Amino acid sequence: MTAHHHAIVWIDQREAKVFHFNGTGVDRMILHPHRPTRHIQRNATSIGGCKSLLDDEFLEHVSDAIAEATAILIAGPDSAKSELAAHLTRQHPKVAARIVSVETIDHLSDGALVAVARLYFSTKDNSRSQISRTDLGS
Repeated sequence: MTAHHHAIVWIDQREAKVFHFNGTGVDRMILHPHRPTRHIQRNATSIGGCKSLLDDEFLEHVSDAIAEATAILIAGPDSAKSELAAHLTRQHPKVAARIVSVETIDHLSDGALVAVARLYFSTKDNSRSQISRTDLGS
């Protein structure tokens, strides 16, 4: 994989699409859980009355896939995106600190997903660059 500093993860219960990118290139990885979930299991002892839909092994594979990114956008249509963010916060706080946002994004083509991520990070990068120029007195 080439050196990319941004990553977007689009995740649901069936798969996680991970894209690492910079201004010139994109690397794509698709991960699947060993046990895809088909329904929500209610459990009174879990947070919000619902048991996690994603197994820890799947979340660890996704965590490993984004561990080197310096800025991470997590997206998806349902609760899987929040489960990933919570897993990272619990198990990998240094990676979680690099999450810039968790967004609801429905199913998109890979190209459209990367375009959304590029636009998102372009806006964020430009905002940071404006702040740093202001702080330097430029």
